[in-house]
Amino acid sequence: MMETIDFSRSEQYTLSIRLRTDGFSFALFDTFGKGEATYLRHNINPLLSLTNNLKEATHSLEWLGTCSFRRVNILTDNNRFTILPLELFEDEQAEQLFHYNLPKQTGEVVQYNILRQSSTVVLFGINKSALHFLHERFPDLKLYAKITPLIDYFTTRSRRGNNRKLYVNLCRSSLELLAFADGHLLLANSFAAKQHTDRIYYILYAWKQLNFDQEHDELHLSGEITDKETLLEPLRTYIRRVAVTAGGEHLDFQAIHTCG
Repeated sequence: MMETIDFSRSEQYTLSIRLRTDGFSFALFDTFGKGEATYLRHNINPLLSLTNNLKEATHSLEWLGTCSFRRVNILTDNNRFTILPLELFEDEQAEQLFHYNLPKQTGEVVQYNILRQSSTVVLFGINKSALHFLHERFPDLKLYAKITPLIDYFTTRSRRGNNRKLYVNLCRSSLELLAFADGHLLLANSFAAKQHTDRIYYILYAWKQLNFDQEHDELHLSGEITDKETLLEPLRTYIRRVAVTAGGEHLDFQAIHTCG
């Protein structure tokens, strides 16, 4: 709980903030302590803009509006991202490349993350007004698409063994799919899916499209997994190697420390 945090020492903490349409999530890591994290969820007003909800949060959470931190990570949690190989990327073409795959939105700016260990670039959109407010509050912030730390984290894990792997990170109303072969990223996508029936459909469809082997290749699940057996039983009917990966619902927060 937040009452266990000594905000007089906030400058030794790393603060990570996940921006989602159904609420904000915060993680505080004591970088000079035991490496433990404290998590907090903050509900937002769906009638307000992202910027106004951020302003409200900095007023209602006093520490968020006044404290300084060693590092601040901002994760945008939406489907407004696209991925391309690093060798094809030119930063002056970021916006053009982004809009090849995604339609323009009023008030949106395009940002990008370079992931050198997977030789990929994640292009993503964020509201311009919200980004301006965040930079005013946290001038040295690090901005990421939510998929970015997951790619880094699973790229490392995928290199163990010689079989292909499909990683699925589950959230309350969505899931991210990341597939690898020989440590190389094959697929990274996100889908809206609240029900297990929808989640099973997306997982098995991706497995089939990738032509993964039912006996040899691996499926790994992580994130917010409720009613686990209802999800696992149908998947194990079609895929022999199904496992639940450690990390829980805060895996993206934990993985952010692998990013530059």
